[in-house]
Amino acid sequence: MSVTLDGDKSGSVPSPVSKFVRGPRPETVPGLVGTACTVVGLIDVAAGVFPRFRHSRMHTLAEVLPGALGPFAAALSLSAGVLLLLLAHGLKRRKRRAWRAAVLLLPAGALAQFTYRHSVVGALVSLALCMLLVRHRGEFSALPDPRSRWRALANFVLLGAGSLALGVAVVSAHPGRVVGDPSIADRLQHALYGMLGIEGPVRYTGDTSWTVGYSLGALGLLTAVTTVYFAFRPEHPAARLTEEDEVRLRALLEKHGGRDSLGHFALRRDKGVVFSPSGKAAVCYRVVSGVMLASGDPIGDVEAWPGAIERFMDEARAHSWTPAVMGCSETGGEVWTRETGLDALELGDEAVVDVADFSLAGRPMRNVRQMVKRIERLGYETCVRRVRDIGEDELARIRRAADDWRGTDHERGFSMALGRLGDAADGDCVVATAHKADEPGTDSPYGDLKAVLHFVPWGTDGMSLDLMRRDRAADPGMNELLIVAALQAAPGLAVERVSLNFAMFRSALARGEKLGAGPVLRTWRGLLIFLSRWFQIESLYKFNAKFRPRWEPRFVVYRNAGDLPRISFAAMQAEGFVSFSLPRPFARRFPDPGPRPCAHAPAAGPEHRAHAA
Repeated sequence: MSVTLDGDKSGSVPSPVSKFVRGPRPETVPGLVGTACTVVGLIDVAAGVFPRFRHSRMHTLAEVLPGALGPFAAALSLSAGVLLLLLAHGLKRRKRRAWRAAVLLLPAGALAQFTYRHSVVGALVSLALCMLLVRHRGEFSALPDPRSRWRALANFVLLGAGSLALGVAVVSAHPGRVVGDPSIADRLQHALYGMLGIEGPVRYTGDTSWTVGYSLGALGLLTAVTTVYFAFRPEHPAARLTEEDEVRLRALLEKHGGRDSLGHFALRRDKGVVFSPSGKAAVCYRVVSGVMLASGDPIGDVEAWPGAIERFMDEARAHSWTPAVMGCSETGGEVWTRETGLDALELGDEAVVDVADFSLAGRPMRNVRQMVKRIERLGYETCVRRVRDIGEDELARIRRAADDWRGTDHERGFSMALGRLGDAADGDCVVATAHKADEPGTDSPYGDLKAVLHFVPWGTDGMSLDLMRRDRAADPGMNELLIVAALQAAPGLAVERVSLNFAMFRSALARGEKLGAGPVLRTWRGLLIFLSRWFQIESLYKFNAKFRPRWEPRFVVYRNAGDLPRISFAAMQAEGFVSFSLPRPFARRFPDPGPRPCAHAPAAGPEHRAHAA
């Protein structure tokens, strides 16, 4: 497929993203400085905690490194070491604020070296590193990450715990100078009191008590100062999809939504968006743990994709975020890799059922057919409708049931989940429900509702599975029953194709169980089956395969192999499998913008959810 440059100019024009270097971008100075800060920080901490370190073979090296102070300055050594460790990652990511802090810290370290140790060499090395930072200040231009003041609490808890652990190590690092035999509780109490500036129960001979006291006080002061900084710095809230952005995205989906089954999921309101210069294409994303994570293909005209991709990469580079794309199609992966120099890896397959070819007849569908017939004989009935055709009271009951049946404290899904149900602006979405009257004497808050499936639009002739929820007390087979009901009702809804769940590593599972599979493939399949105990890998593949779908490959796009672990962890956070959020009573509440007006015509849309019940 030929994809041209987004914009109004015609003719042969170089790609606007040709400036992106193929492969990882070399960042020699930030990488070296960050590594140097890490090494120096570790040496400073060791010098402040362990007295014998200053007389070890590393002593000569420590003498000329910034922040490595004499025994009397153990407190300053600890503080400098911890601060350098905190700054190292920011310097590697070219963060401007980390650069500013390092430029202020290094002259202070040089002054301390000259004043306390009279070390001209150590002071000169500190100043030389500071001058290197000043000379290459243009390399450190990355903007801050989205953040909130909850990080002040996180800093207090994490850094406080780390400082307390270091404090116990400082208290215990002088066994020959300790008076008596203090217990672990006494040492912990002494470290805690010392961080608060109070004398603890442990006693030392000589001047050791001064060294320990200064060190503990420095750790306590460091924890307090950094916590106050995080609490009062300007807040940068996480990205939210504005009403204007949503209107523009819906307009693009109305014209081009049939291209990608994940399109409608771009309307999640916890995503940010960048548009191409012409406004004919867009990329939606969320920033998680320093990873700028896009999902699916860009929205809009394929010829305008390069312009949107360029804006995406510019935004990632401005903040020094790691760019990544989850679940793009083969066409999308080709455009991303060609325009940016990124690489692609097959992630799995989505199951797509063509309604015209679906039938319960035949031996391959025997298990599904028998299960559906059994459920129907038990008295279950189904109903498949557009959201706009459901009354408000019933819709509220369906929404409440879906929330209560979720099984987790927070909603899962990012790339293949809409994150809401029954919004007035999503009138074209489809809800399939299963009903059965309760036994006499049973009063369910959801009436006769037993299971819910929610589909989002996929262009004008398709729909994509969003969520699957059921009452755990209902009979098994609810999901199969509702999927069959939705497929059978699809012609009446003018739906010709239905996208079901996404199956990760589907091809590896399928090939690994075939006759003749090699040892490497069998080992990989065995690992996937083992991981299926915690993640729905094999079970989701087998569930999808019941409906005899065609498989469409999906890819992850990444910068280099070293980024894959970080991208994987960020994706698990975004999808809700890993959460660092506070418990519900303490969770930060964002103001609910309420349902968007239904005047925003629903448009094309999306795909599936990777969570089968």
